[in-house]
Amino acid sequence: MADTTQTPSPLGTRLAKVDKAWAASILILISVAVLDPPQFRPTVDFTANALLHTAPFILFAIFAIGYLKATGAENLLAKAFEGRETRMIVLAALLGGLSPFCSCEVIPFIAALLAVGAPLSAVMAFWLASPLMDPAMFAITSGTLGYEFALAKAASAIGLGLLGGFGTMLLKSTPVFADPLRAKPQVGGCCGVSKPFSDKPEWKFWKEKARRDTFRDTTIENGLFLLKWLALAYVIEALMIHYVPAEWIAQILGGDGFQPIFLGALVGAPAYLNGYAAVPLVAGLLEQGMSNGAAMSFMIAGGVSCIPAAIAVWALVKPRVFAAYFGYAMLGALIAGTVWQAVA
Repeated sequence: MADTTQTPSPLGTRLAKVDKAWAASILILISVAVLDPPQFRPTVDFTANALLHTAPFILFAIFAIGYLKATGAENLLAKAFEGRETRMIVLAALLGGLSPFCSCEVIPFIAALLAVGAPLSAVMAFWLASPLMDPAMFAITSGTLGYEFALAKAASAIGLGLLGGFGTMLLKSTPVFADPLRAKPQVGGCCGVSKPFSDKPEWKFWKEKARRDTFRDTTIENGLFLLKWLALAYVIEALMIHYVPAEWIAQILGGDGFQPIFLGALVGAPAYLNGYAAVPLVAGLLEQGMSNGAAMSFMIAGGVSCIPAAIAVWALVKPRVFAAYFGYAMLGALIAGTVWQAVA
């Protein structure tokens, strides 16, 4: 009898190991070289110059994340879930909007909190704020879109956390938030999660070899992560500026009314690539005529609904709670876009 067991081919195995972001950048550049040779050099130059411009912010970001990881600063997140519910919500929104850890990285911690009865309102506040801003995101956003936009986005992240947290607290007796947990929560994540919150922070991390190794590994890992996504984003931005007529962007996402803000949120939810990659793309869209309000609503709606952040919530709670999470994201994006449109 013939053996019908299928084993992966050597080529398939090798292709599976190829990083998708680097592959996409290379394929795009090859396509430009073949289909429009005169545009190849300007595209490469634009990408290289953009990376050089943001290099100081990238370096600050990766060393800051390495330091916070090596010291065990994520332990501070546990403080957000102690005390009165209103205090928990405020601290969860603040720490979620400022901490350097993605939503899926703390899935085991959040799952344990929910299982022992921590209020969903505080967890919701943290979940909504955490994908939107961190030290690396702030640095990249500041270098590309300006400090004002970065500060406004950070404030919007905290505000969205407060909106979701207090909204959930007020509605906790409704059927939407009753019995929120899945029967068997999936606590896996996309970040290679390790056991969190086991020790107090050690700010002088260099005294311990394990912490020095964590600093080195985290710095290298995040440096490569930011480089690959920003390179892809700058390549796409260069092509978008060259090939997409500015009149199209200005007509659809430009202007001072509410429509571009709504469309920015609507487009941002499915079109968001990655929090860091989105920054150069929004810069390109702004240059093409996108309104300030639409840019902010795009960033907020897309950040909360992007796949890593959404999976972190979907893995633990029932669909109706996930729907509320998404609803908060859209409402918060519209509010943030409207406010930023008015003050920018």
